[in-house]
Amino acid sequence: MDQIKNKIEEAYENRSLLTESDYRNAVLQAVDMLDQGEARVAEPDGDEGDWVIHGWLQQACLLYFAVAKMKVMDVAPYQFYDKVPLKRDLEAARVRVVPTGTVRYGSFIEPGAVVMPSFVNIGARVGGGTMVDTWATVGSCAQIGSNVHLSGGVGIGGVLEPAGARPVIVEDGAFLGSRSIVVEGVHVGTRAVLGANVVLTASTPIVDVTGDEPAISKGRVEPNSVVIPGTMPKTFSAGEFQVPCALVIGRRKASTDLKTSLTDTLREFAVSV
Repeated sequence: MDQIKNKIEEAYENRSLLTESDYRNAVLQAVDMLDQGEARVAEPDGDEGDWVIHGWLQQACLLYFAVAKMKVMDVAPYQFYDKVPLKRDLEAARVRVVPTGTVRYGSFIEPGAVVMPSFVNIGARVGGGTMVDTWATVGSCAQIGSNVHLSGGVGIGGVLEPAGARPVIVEDGAFLGSRSIVVEGVHVGTRAVLGANVVLTASTPIVDVTGDEPAISKGRVEPNSVVIPGTMPKTFSAGEFQVPCALVIGRRKASTDLKTSLTDTLREFAVSV
């Protein structure tokens, strides 16, 4: 793998090297490793919630577009014209993809996941037991954990460059409500719940209102948090206006989850899904 990594990093700095078969093959091998789950763009690093980003695999995805050829792909009754083929051998992988669901080659879906009519892009990884619901999108290199529910219309942003840029990470057991959006490398912790229409960017204030005073953070939703859309005042030259934020209004409880469904947990906090 180190040899493949070195060749990709060299070719990324000097694209003329892609005329040589060794470098083209390194790109193809790297994307195939992503497709087979033998490599991943980001992975947990220890028990502290940190993740390590493998920027050279993001580079490989970008270089793939340079070495792959445009071609017609007939998937009756549809026809596509693109460089990235669809993922194959879904039955053997034990992945359910409902008709018109699109999973691109170079992404990895663990056994037991379900992809409704939605889209999973190159470099992404989706864990076992996860539901990618109707019209949800999983952007390039996004990392979605196991037993996650991405509800209808959820938008998970993708990132390929700059190399080493943090992808969106959604950890195991999280629930993202309808039309919620997570982009710009935001990290959603284990079993966190985002209510419908929550929008999280790298600059979105995440305001924990469960204590005596609001606690503001950005870029990360802590495990078990229950989050809804909110607004907060901000002063501009033209006056004070309300701008979007996300409100942490509670925590999921293990005792509650043992007795009730996720839907009941959401109802407990009056969160629309």
